[in-house]
Amino acid sequence: MTDKIYGLVGCGMMGIEHVQNVNLLPGAQIGVVYDPLPDNAAKAASIAGAATIAKSFEDLISNETLDAVILVSPNQVHVDQLEAIATKRTVPILCEKPLFTEPAHRARIETLRRDYVAPIWVAMEYRYMPPIATLIRDACVITGGVEMLSIKEHRFPFLKKFGNWNRFNRNTGGTFVEKCCHFFDLMRLILDSEAVRVMASASQVTNHREEQYGGEVPDIWDSGYVIVEFETGARAMLELCMFADGSRWNEEISAVGEKGKIECRLPGPQRFWPEEDIGPPPAPQLSIAPRHPKNPQTRDIPITPELAMAGDHHGSTFYQHQRFLEVVRGNAAPEVTLEDGMRAVDIGLAAQEAALAHRVVHL
Repeated sequence: MTDKIYGLVGCGMMGIEHVQNVNLLPGAQIGVVYDPLPDNAAKAASIAGAATIAKSFEDLISNETLDAVILVSPNQVHVDQLEAIATKRTVPILCEKPLFTEPAHRARIETLRRDYVAPIWVAMEYRYMPPIATLIRDACVITGGVEMLSIKEHRFPFLKKFGNWNRFNRNTGGTFVEKCCHFFDLMRLILDSEAVRVMASASQVTNHREEQYGGEVPDIWDSGYVIVEFETGARAMLELCMFADGSRWNEEISAVGEKGKIECRLPGPQRFWPEEDIGPPPAPQLSIAPRHPKNPQTRDIPITPELAMAGDHHGSTFYQHQRFLEVVRGNAAPEVTLEDGMRAVDIGLAAQEAALAHRVVHL
């Protein structure tokens, strides 16, 4: 079977993770790359093997050899680039989150959803981290129906990005959009319901306050709480802290219902773990705790070493690409749709507004 050829837009840290995972996937290859930084593009092309470097974004999307496009560009250009692709091509697209960054963009995505006939998959990698995927699969059985969902991320600060775009709310949509749309997507998926009310409290406590770019001090938040109420009556809470990089666990998710509780815990990216000082990172864990009879159990869910080394997301980027390839081949539909991407951003924007205005936001 002939390999499907992908074009990659954006060759920074996450772009390289996409390249490394496509390299592990039989039946697909990165054929063309573009990044405004020539060194980034050259690195991605080298890792991909036989990839060529496009002169511009327009040059890449005009390349008729491409079977699909992967967008890993800064948040604020996603909508413009999706629309630009739609004017030139009709190929499947894998677009990194968040799908958009401001309310005015939503109508443009709705138009794209109506008029663009090829599939678009929104990259919500957290769904495919093995411990989280197991929790998603088993939550209803273990809990008897999730009524309370808690997601905690205690992690490192925002990394440096091209042009420092991720230091400012106007580019990212705000922390609850940029970083946390993943978690709002998980809430909708696990609870199988839509959000109706959002409450939040957040601020910029410590990170980036001493930095300046073009005379501006970053305004991106580094911590906060969000409570989301859903149509079914279930509630979910997010706790985010981005100055907790000394933590053993990066993410902890707990789902509770009438029959019991299921939890998972994941360490941070392997490349940030101080293995030389404290030994290897712990394996991700899954715990179940039924109420009757009481019999709590915890087991490790190790990540295949090859996949762990191919990025910062515990193998999820590979599993996502496995499924996306079936979409490119015409054998499946996107598992994370434009509707999913929009709904996750809606909750993130509502959380930003709730925290700024000190009020409940109704969706």
